[in-house]
Amino acid sequence: MSELDLNNVDAMYYDVLREIGNIGAGNAATALATMLGSKVDMTVPKVELVDFSDMGETLGGEEQIMAGIYLQISGDITGSIMFLLEEKSAHELVAHLMGTGDASFEEGQPFTEMEQSALSEIGNIIVGSYLNSLSMLTNLKIIESVPSLAVDMAEALLSVPAIEFGMVGDKMLLIQTSFSEDTALNGYFVLVPDLPSYSKLLQALGVMQ
Repeated sequence: MSELDLNNVDAMYYDVLREIGNIGAGNAATALATMLGSKVDMTVPKVELVDFSDMGETLGGEEQIMAGIYLQISGDITGSIMFLLEEKSAHELVAHLMGTGDASFEEGQPFTEMEQSALSEIGNIIVGSYLNSLSMLTNLKIIESVPSLAVDMAEALLSVPAIEFGMVGDKMLLIQTSFSEDTALNGYFVLVPDLPSYSKLLQALGVMQ
């Protein structure tokens, strides 16, 4: 097996991950449509390795408030995955799911306990759909933990996977997801496998020998 260098990953890797992301997004859209009772479209427009120092700005600013759903990954690969939603998008999704109509959103408005539970469920479905697609296409066993939800500034949310990823390098894999029902909303996956797991993924996808 070749030595993996995250700074020189072949473009084919991103193409494969984008395709997996699109399949996962399709599965997530079907599940969300059932939950929301309306048609949902999801796509993955962009997959890239981003320097941790630039990640906050990529997400719209380090101080932007976001909802983050965080899960540990175990099985054939180990690491973690986080799904991030902009605060306004999170409120709109929860309002739709709970049948409360259009959310009268105010910046910094806290989520109720019931809203947090709904957000965790939405995040769990979206992340689970992505990981199931990854597992099916790689034939790797991927076990996900119970989701953990936090609402905070992007910089604070990203510090959790960043601490883990510090053992690998200073880049994080960012998978942007765009989904829409009545309005288009943006979400982001931050996938953090450990270095041996990156190699396993690349080999299973046929991108690395």
